Amino acid sequence: MPASPIRKLVPFAEDAKKRGTKVFHLNIGQPDIETPKVCLDAVKNCDVHILAYSHSAGNESYRKKLVQYYAKNNIHVTAEEIIVTTGGSEAILFGFMACLDAGDEVIIPEPFYANYNGFAVQADVKVVPISSSIETGFALPPIEDFEKAITPKTKAIVICNPNNPTGYLYSAAEMETLKEIVRKHNLFLFADEAYREFCYEGTHTSAMHLKGAEQHVVLMDTISKRYSACGGRIGAFITKNKEVFNAAMKFAQARLSPPYYAQVLGEAAVDLPDDYFDTTKAEYKLRRDTLVKSLNEIEGVFCPNPGGAFYVMAKLPIDDCDKFCQWLLEEFSYNGNTVMMAPATGFYATPGLGKDEVRLAYVLNATDIKEAANCLKEALRIYPGRQ
Repeated sequence: MPASPIRKLVPFAEDAKKRGTKVFHLNIGQPDIETPKVCLDAVKNCDVHILAYSHSAGNESYRKKLVQYYAKNNIHVTAEEIIVTTGGSEAILFGFMACLDAGDEVIIPEPFYANYNGFAVQADVKVVPISSSIETGFALPPIEDFEKAITPKTKAIVICNPNNPTGYLYSAAEMETLKEIVRKHNLFLFADEAYREFCYEGTHTSAMHLKGAEQHVVLMDTISKRYSACGGRIGAFITKNKEVFNAAMKFAQARLSPPYYAQVLGEAAVDLPDDYFDTTKAEYKLRRDTLVKSLNEIEGVFCPNPGGAFYVMAKLPIDDCDKFCQWLLEEFSYNGNTVMMAPATGFYATPGLGKDEVRLAYVLNATDIKEAANCLKEALRIYPGRQ
């Protein structure tokens, strides 16, 4: 089981704090935006006398609310096509377990969300990476690269849109390319759309928008980032493929039911006004622009401007990102501050890739982001392994 590149440095950060160093946490996608009060109030005011199991697919009232939410995004599903999951993580794991047998292969453009590796280990399936490049802003690799990677054991392609860790927003044309591949080779398309609301340039094309691919698509979703409710652990597994749905339901039944109170929270969230995301998106765009500008002003640093989510990948003039990120926490401070980032090696499956890259989450306010960037600039000036 691989260690999480996002969390493995936590002990070093804790030690730094004990020494009195302030740590700017740009390592993890934990928003500092407040969870909507109406959602928290729905839980506080929930008049439940027995905290019972919900249906294994989730409360029917919540699933019906989700139908309304998706309809606003031009995604037309029924409550019978939705399984409420324990976070988006469980939705992804259900997809791997329901659609792939031990030894099967899943193709994922890299760099990719590190926990896909962990889910693949749990499901005993092999991740086959196709590399994208920071020089192209991590655009979808050409169709020929997918064709070369497909074998008789290939069963699915995973796409995260907008992407974690790169922030890349896949275009409608790129999504159509994926549709062409999965239809031609009879593969599943697992679509992780946790960051749907956070698109800053261009529009979001859901895998559920791909006409003619309905039986191939499995949508994985979560309320974690959308409503800044990461601790609620509520996601969704959605498909129009009845056979896949029935297989996933067996896993849903085996874990009994998703968390009850967080379903209440999620249900209330659907009734938030349509303009709820406007302020949040504007704040994240400000943070993105601040971070990308600040990073590219540092000598030797290159950071493409991402179209969505709340992450950037940056190329640094360093020898080894794992060593550098640990050094920042163990040995460095600037004006009593240091910065915590995620080493990019953990987001690649191909050995050797990402050694001079890091992922930064712009989940802090713009003032803190500027301070963190100044801290990084000073660190790169004195780092012994600077290239």
